[in-house]
Amino acid sequence: MTISFKDRVAIVTGAGGGLGRQHALQFAERGARVVVNDFGGEAGAFGGESESAAKVVDDIKAAGGEAIAHGANVSDPTHVADMVGKAMDKWGRIDVLVNNAGILRDASFAKMTPDQVRAVTEVHLHGSIFCSLAVWPHMKAAGYGRIVMTSSTSGVYGNFGQANYGAAKTAMIGLMNCLHIEGAKNDIRINTLIPGAATKMTEGLLPEPALDLMDPGSVSAGVLFLASEEAPSRVILAAQAGGFSRVYVLETEGVWLDRDHWNPDAVAAVFSEISDKETLHEYTDGSGELLKFLTKAAAANGVDLKF
Repeated sequence: MTISFKDRVAIVTGAGGGLGRQHALQFAERGARVVVNDFGGEAGAFGGESESAAKVVDDIKAAGGEAIAHGANVSDPTHVADMVGKAMDKWGRIDVLVNNAGILRDASFAKMTPDQVRAVTEVHLHGSIFCSLAVWPHMKAAGYGRIVMTSSTSGVYGNFGQANYGAAKTAMIGLMNCLHIEGAKNDIRINTLIPGAATKMTEGLLPEPALDLMDPGSVSAGVLFLASEEAPSRVILAAQAGGFSRVYVLETEGVWLDRDHWNPDAVAAVFSEISDKETLHEYTDGSGELLKFLTKAAAANGVDLKF
């Protein structure tokens, strides 16, 4: 199978450098017309061609591709609406959105300020929501769409000094799960990438020999798969240094306790059984867990449940 994006239009946020740049270049190489977004903190960038985004557009055009630059701040819905509007005016469709834009404001939790929290959550969480909201009606009308969220190991496993970043990145998984359900009937597929690559955001975090192994190009291969026509949906894909793995959110079978044992001592007594990894399940929506426990409670109480 050869994955192609011929005649498709892709928006990649935060694409002026690092991972986003690689994503944009690879989409263009496979035929996509690309909106290269990068705010870059540049004065007057909104609505125009921020310098970093314009350079990527030049690279795409030099290789024979089609692209436009846009300097939207993704955390501002007015900026985002302008970006999506310009893409629709030029090409009349939006098939792919990669929510890649991100910033770091690292600090130990004891020293973290409210401004550091707001700055990170506004770009990662609000930015991903606002961009997805803006393209959603166009994808629904077309009966086709692919959206890729960007999470992090901080959001799944945690890292010191990244409470703000980790919280925002965990939110990407919840956002994916909900949009997967809502988008299914219109063939809008939502996936999440957990990347690791040598970029400005990772400089100084790892030794040079390690960074040399972490080529952003390998990560972009996973993004293009998650955004392709035959892509899965509701997948969390980890990609680092040429390696790929799938991350699952699983839950144990658990234990049902009768009313006489609704106390912390009873929970403590069966905690090892509650934690039994041999009974792990994957649920495709929140109702699965609810039905599991309701079924147990109904059986114990002789209740005939009918839904």
